[in-house]
Amino acid sequence: MIDKKLIEENGRRGARKVSRKETKEHLKTLVENSSVSHMRKTGRIVKYGTASFTRNIWLSIAATLVMTVTLVILMITVFASLILGATADTMRQKIDITIFFTPGTDRETLETMANEMRTDPNVRTIEIATSEDEYATFIDDNQGNAELLAALEDESMYQHMLSAMQATMRIKVTDPNNLEGVRYIVDNSAIFQANLDSTKEPTYNVNQAEIETINSWATIAKNGGLILGAVFLVISILVIFNTIRMAIFSRREEIYMMRLVGADTGFIRGPFLVEAEISGVTSGILATTIAVVGFRFLEPPLANYGIDVSAVSELLESNMLIAVYAIMIIIGMAIGTISARLAMQKYLK
Repeated sequence: MIDKKLIEENGRRGARKVSRKETKEHLKTLVENSSVSHMRKTGRIVKYGTASFTRNIWLSIAATLVMTVTLVILMITVFASLILGATADTMRQKIDITIFFTPGTDRETLETMANEMRTDPNVRTIEIATSEDEYATFIDDNQGNAELLAALEDESMYQHMLSAMQATMRIKVTDPNNLEGVRYIVDNSAIFQANLDSTKEPTYNVNQAEIETINSWATIAKNGGLILGAVFLVISILVIFNTIRMAIFSRREEIYMMRLVGADTGFIRGPFLVEAEISGVTSGILATTIAVVGFRFLEPPLANYGIDVSAVSELLESNMLIAVYAIMIIIGMAIGTISARLAMQKYLK
């Protein structure tokens, strides 16, 4: 009797083990089949979306071109802001304040005044020049003028020129908009007041007007680019919106049949999203390529006019160019996705 009970108990345990093993195998098979089914479903969505893109090729091209214009305007705005901002910064770095002293001011006095000026934390560099130094610079600047050089060989002319040459102090500051410290030293220092040339004022405001003009251009470029970008963004959304709407209308019977056979919402919506994202990817690549080629074409003449293009040039010459392409593609895909979802929400019932 005991042997029979043991045999029955062992049989039940074996059955449970077999049952658990079969369950695990079954679940594993379901997961594998589910993964394969998901991949197959994704592949079909991409296939149908690509077919829909080519089916409505003219509308798709129109949507892609409008989106490309939007992204090009966005890139031009960014490039213009970088270029004008860098140009203004470069001009600020080059600005120097020149203080004129009476002709004949000796180097020791100039050094004393320079040391006093260096107490202002806004001062970056100081260059001093005696009358003799200024005369030597004048001669170097006019090496091509043979008649002038011949006239200056006369001793009396030399002495006359030397007596008219002011000694100078050229100051470069960190913040050109904050010259209060420099002004205070010049206006209140006894040694400065004793040696200043009364016929020439310090050049506090030289080039400031040019910098303000460039800053205003940068503001105009930024605001104008944002406005144009917003306008074309709306146009892009409307064009893609209508493209998806017409695609839904042309496939309404197909969509109805898909619903009847039990297709889920994701499978029905997927091809329309793919169609919009193809436009986004294409426009992102096109816009970036157009902007980069256009900048390369304009780079030499801009640099010849003294415009600082180094910020954009360094960006496009580094590995960041790949990131620029990626960002523009992502923006294009985002515009396409938003437009498609708006259209599907309204028309894909």
